[in-house]
Amino acid sequence: MKLNKKLNQLGTETAFAVSAEAKSWSEKGHKVFPFHLGDINIMTPENIREATIKYLNDKKNGYCDSKGVPELRDVLSHDVGSKRGVRYNIDNVVIQPGGKPTIWKFLATTMNEGDEVLYPNPGYPIYESQIRYQGGIPIPYSYDETETGFAIDIEKLRSSITNRTTAFIYNNYQNPLSASSSIDEMEALAELAIENDLWVLSDDAYYEIRYNDESPLSIVNIPGMKERTIILYTFSKRFAMTGWRIGASIGPKKIIEQIARFNVNDESCTNHFIQHALAETLEDSSPYSEKILSELKDRRDLCIASLNSIEGINVPKPDSTFYLFPNITSVMESKDCNDLDAFRIKALKATGVSFCTRNHFGKPKNNETDQYIRLAYSGINNSDIKEGLALLKAWIEE
Repeated sequence: MKLNKKLNQLGTETAFAVSAEAKSWSEKGHKVFPFHLGDINIMTPENIREATIKYLNDKKNGYCDSKGVPELRDVLSHDVGSKRGVRYNIDNVVIQPGGKPTIWKFLATTMNEGDEVLYPNPGYPIYESQIRYQGGIPIPYSYDETETGFAIDIEKLRSSITNRTTAFIYNNYQNPLSASSSIDEMEALAELAIENDLWVLSDDAYYEIRYNDESPLSIVNIPGMKERTIILYTFSKRFAMTGWRIGASIGPKKIIEQIARFNVNDESCTNHFIQHALAETLEDSSPYSEKILSELKDRRDLCIASLNSIEGINVPKPDSTFYLFPNITSVMESKDCNDLDAFRIKALKATGVSFCTRNHFGKPKNNETDQYIRLAYSGINNSDIKEGLALLKAWIEE
C-alpha cells in the first residue's frame, strides 16, 4: 500500500531527537545536563492551575466555539493589542491548541503551491517543514554575527524576493539566536513587506521573555503592517505552560475567519476549561510571569558567566528568549574536531552536557565556516547549570 508522497517533504523538530539521545544516555546510568530542549521546568502559576481545576469541575469539558470561548478572545485581544500599541477586538483572535497550528494554518491560508516563502535560517525548523509539505518553496534568509548578537542581512533578504514571494516569516526575539531587531531593522523589514505586498507571520512566542526595561518592539505597530500580519501567540513561555497546548492566531479579520475554518476541520476546538481559566486569570497574572522571568534571568546570567570563562568562547548577553548560541569554531579546532555533530556526541559522553547545534535549525549555507551550538537554560536549575558547564569547561580546556 502506498503512502502520500508529500510525507517526504515533512520535517521534524530536531531538538526532540537530541532529547531522545540524552534520555538514552541517562538510562545507562549517566547524569545528563539538559540544555537541548526549550521546555520549562518551572511550575505553571498557581492561580492558573486553581482556576483550571475549578472550571474542569464546573463541567467546562465539552465542545466550545471553534474560534475559542469569547471571554478569552476578548481579554487576549486587549492584552496583545495594548502591549503592541495597536487595537484588536474579539474578531481578530482565534484560539489554537498551541503555537505551531498558527504556522501551518497561516501558510494554508496565504500560500499556494509554488509560492515562495521567506523564513529564517538558523530558525525554528517547523517553518521550512510546513512550507515544503504544503507545496511552497522555502527561501531562507540569514543573520550576521555582531559584537552584540545577531542581525538580519537585509540586503540579502531583499535580493531573495521575487514575483513569486508571497509571505515572510519573522521571529523577533528569535529561536535559536536570541536575536532582537532594532527599530531600524524592523522598519526595513516592514518596508520590504509593504513594497512587495507580502503577508507576514510574526512569531511572538518569546515576546514576553525580555530581561531589560525597554518595551518590546512589534512589527504590527509600524504603519501598514497590522493589515498584513498574523501574530503567532502562545502562553507556553510567558506562563510556563508548554504542555498545556494553548495559543492563538491574531490578525486581520479576513484571515482569522479562514484560520477558524481550519479549526473546524482539524481539532474542532481547543480545551474548554483551560480557556475559561486563562480568561479569568490573564489580567492578574503579571506577578507570576515576572517571577518566571526573574528565574530565567538568573539562569541566563549564570550561563553567560560560565560560558565566557571557557577559553575560546565569548557570548554576548542577550536581552530576550532563553537560548544562547555561542560560536565554538576555535573550541572545535582545539579539540581537533571538524564535525559539529561528532563534537556534540563527544561532549555528551564526556561531560553529560546535552545541547543542540546550528545544524538542528536549518541546513547551513555553502559559505558558512563558523560553528555554533545552542544551549537552552529554561529546563535546567542553577545548580545543574553550574555543575554541567564546569564539566564542559574542564573537558574543553583539558
